[in-house]
Amino acid sequence: MGPAKDVMIGIDMGGTSLRALVVNPQNEILAVEKAPTNVAQKPDGLIRDLAALVEDVVRAAGLRKSQLRAVSIGAPGAVDPEHGVVYHAPNLGWDAVPLGAKLGKLLRVPVFAENDVNVGVVGEHALGAGRGAQELVGIFVGTGIGGGIISKGQLYLGARGAAAEVGHMIVKVDGPLCGCGNHGCIEALASRTAMERDVRAAIRAGQRSSVLKLMAERDKERMTSSIIQRALKKNDPVMRNVMKRAQYYLGILVANVVNMLDPECVVIGGGIAERLGEYYVAPVRKTAYENFLRRHDAEVPVHRAQLYGARTARVVSPAHRRHRNDREPDHARGHVRAVASDQ
Repeated sequence: MGPAKDVMIGIDMGGTSLRALVVNPQNEILAVEKAPTNVAQKPDGLIRDLAALVEDVVRAAGLRKSQLRAVSIGAPGAVDPEHGVVYHAPNLGWDAVPLGAKLGKLLRVPVFAENDVNVGVVGEHALGAGRGAQELVGIFVGTGIGGGIISKGQLYLGARGAAAEVGHMIVKVDGPLCGCGNHGCIEALASRTAMERDVRAAIRAGQRSSVLKLMAERDKERMTSSIIQRALKKNDPVMRNVMKRAQYYLGILVANVVNMLDPECVVIGGGIAERLGEYYVAPVRKTAYENFLRRHDAEVPVHRAQLYGARTARVVSPAHRRHRNDREPDHARGHVRAVASDQ
């Protein structure tokens, strides 16, 4: 155990679950806890859930809250990391929520917040599958699809801080309606939400599938990554077909990104990649290589992410600010809390 005020907590706010871990100055994970994401409640209720999760993981690590230096959160949506405000998170129903201030007040601990995908790509660049790359693209598939870009070794944010919205790149003109209002976005074709829509549509059309039964058996209202994995293990034909289609379109996205940006590598992450590993990534890679401008260009490897969820959120306070402009508060300067993947 490290000295007082030298232990950090990383939190991943997912669309279906919240995950938290405690990490010490020796970069060892001391405890991990998980709780469901109750998106039906108001922001203050979910923030109270986050506070309770922090209390749980601190107890699980055998620590006291007074030993925490900070809490770092990877949150979905548009986030102002300087002020800890989540401006827009459609999957949570949040608009202009001061997450950092509200959670910090409950915990009496400094709280840092950043977009979850930016956290993910910074983590993969610093410690994961993209370690050492100066030009990197990360694509993370979950409830939605997000992206992040490392350029010249820095997190690239664009002119207005909105770069790498890869989930809303249109890959099928006149395709399904996306939550953003456009048609044919990759998020509407290959996210877990899109796959659940397609599975349910196939079942309504009379195709046989075990997915709804698996969801009912595990009291799941949504098709989580674990349900997808179980259905594939059962060789469910609907799930196989839906997965194959999603992997194809994701491969097209990767090819488009590589043809535009010419990165050193691409990293595929998110809950599905974490669960399924190469089973998920290999077909994406194959389609991407077939559509690279330089065909079968193995010089642009497509990797599975090595860090997941809270394991990347723990780097948010110091790491993302170093990538932005080194404006982190004095109490956080130099305090890097990140560890290699334990996958």
